[in-house]
Amino acid sequence: MVPIKSLSFWLVALLLVSSTVQATTPRDPYQFFFEQFLGDLTEELEIAADEGKQGLFIFFEMDECPFCHRMKRTVLNQPDIQDYFKEQFHSISIDVEGDVEIVDFQGKEMTLKDFASNNRVRATPVMAIYDLEGNQVVRYTGAASGKDEFMWLAEYYLQGIYKMKDNNGRNIKFSKYKRLKKKQKDIN
Repeated sequence: MVPIKSLSFWLVALLLVSSTVQATTPRDPYQFFFEQFLGDLTEELEIAADEGKQGLFIFFEMDECPFCHRMKRTVLNQPDIQDYFKEQFHSISIDVEGDVEIVDFQGKEMTLKDFASNNRVRATPVMAIYDLEGNQVVRYTGAASGKDEFMWLAEYYLQGIYKMKDNNGRNIKFSKYKRLKKKQKDIN
């Protein structure tokens, strides 16, 4: 017979292990990262503002893009990333080859692929952050190297780094911010 104290210990241990596994188990990005896109970007901005979000995150992708798939398989499926972005952004995915009609930020009707073309999306993925007025303020082309780099993209926007100037009076680009964060990470 197993003593009750011993049984209690094992039940608590099992619960802790179970919750740790659940917290790190990848989740479907279309269910836990992206919101259902309603086809009207002005409405998406309203939803973001109503929910207290800091901006609209758009992931421009296409089906055949291996880098898009890698992002969804290694970064966008991570619960901590999903939870953080859900708190800060209203996130949607745009198929750059899509023929579905949408309404852009100015209320103009067009297809998904025309919207992508108007936003100069030539390669995928493109990750863009729009402020709550519909202005694209951050843009990154290509897959993030991992979770850290993806989080730095959010920080770059949320901390207003994109508005800051370097010693030459130019806006600090994300590439420079990323180099600084990598150096900082290497030092620590």
